[in-house]
Amino acid sequence: MHSWTPELEQHLQQHARAAGFHLADIASVEPPPDTQPNPDPHPERFADWIAQGRAGEMDYLKRRDEAGTLLRSTVQAAIPWARSVVVCAFNYNTEAPASIDPAAPGTGWIARYAWSGKPTGAPTDYHDELLHRLHLVEAALLERIPCETRCYVDTGPIVERDLAARAGIGWIGKNTCVLNQQQGSWLLLGVILTSLPLARLQIPAADRCGSCTRCLDACPTSALIAPRQMDASLCISYLTIEKKREIPEPLRALMGRQVFGCDICQDVCPWNRRAPISHTPSMSPRPELINPTLEWLASLDNSTFKTHFRGSPLERTGRKRLQRNVAIAMGNSADPKFLPRLQTWAASDDSVLADAAAWAILQISSLTNSPGGC
Repeated sequence: MHSWTPELEQHLQQHARAAGFHLADIASVEPPPDTQPNPDPHPERFADWIAQGRAGEMDYLKRRDEAGTLLRSTVQAAIPWARSVVVCAFNYNTEAPASIDPAAPGTGWIARYAWSGKPTGAPTDYHDELLHRLHLVEAALLERIPCETRCYVDTGPIVERDLAARAGIGWIGKNTCVLNQQQGSWLLLGVILTSLPLARLQIPAADRCGSCTRCLDACPTSALIAPRQMDASLCISYLTIEKKREIPEPLRALMGRQVFGCDICQDVCPWNRRAPISHTPSMSPRPELINPTLEWLASLDNSTFKTHFRGSPLERTGRKRLQRNVAIAMGNSADPKFLPRLQTWAASDDSVLADAAAWAILQISSLTNSPGGC
């Protein structure tokens, strides 16, 4: 029976670097002993997290097999033949253009991972970019040894972050992101499941968060309910991307100008101060997606939205949800110049958008009429 050897592992790591990945390592898919606070949640803890409603409306996390087992509780619950996994990490810490003012009024924030575009200017989704690179690594493996394989980039019934911790790519930080001592947490993960057993002892990366709680302290919605524990239903990334209908009113004023995703818990992390800049051309930022004006985002019709965001992570959210997020950001801006747009939206047949716009109108009124308001 074929299995991993040190030579084969080295071969794969070399090909992963040649494919453009910054980190790569191998882990068994068997859960580690339930004695380590840092690596992945065990099946029972994942089930408890789901039962507590922490996954919000993300029903794909709740899928079960015929026996009622949560598919994401263990890799083998969904892919019985899997024995090991190659985890590849890509640094997406691209540098923002110097001309961008990160605090410009009347702008909305898009998470850093969605800034990218191809050199031609055509949008690209990181899923496609990383999957292409993974297939190069997969081909290098299959040239050496026959085995079953399957590649995933955020699309399979697995928890890539936890596999990365097992493989030693990094430790799970208090912000629930994978943190690497050299690369920080600006990492996109791709995995190759294999049928090859791994016999060697796995040594997870040491936890280097120490006593720091900056990420927990900085989270506007208190989604980080404890170190390494997130209530995803409160997370701004979930609210702006995954949440399909009205965002709960108590959370709206806490969202600020975030219109797609959120980087706050990573921006404040000390380990990210030393994270290197990635210069991969195909993942270079598109200036129009860094601090775009709220008025420009609001003006996009179906055609222009598709032109700008086809193939981009923003395409998944769609124009309607983006407009909902923009309306909330406008409300939090306290700028009366947005009132005509919001009044039009408040009369919309789209009940979700109309609700967000009506709230934003009241928000601007309350902020501009309050002591010290604009």
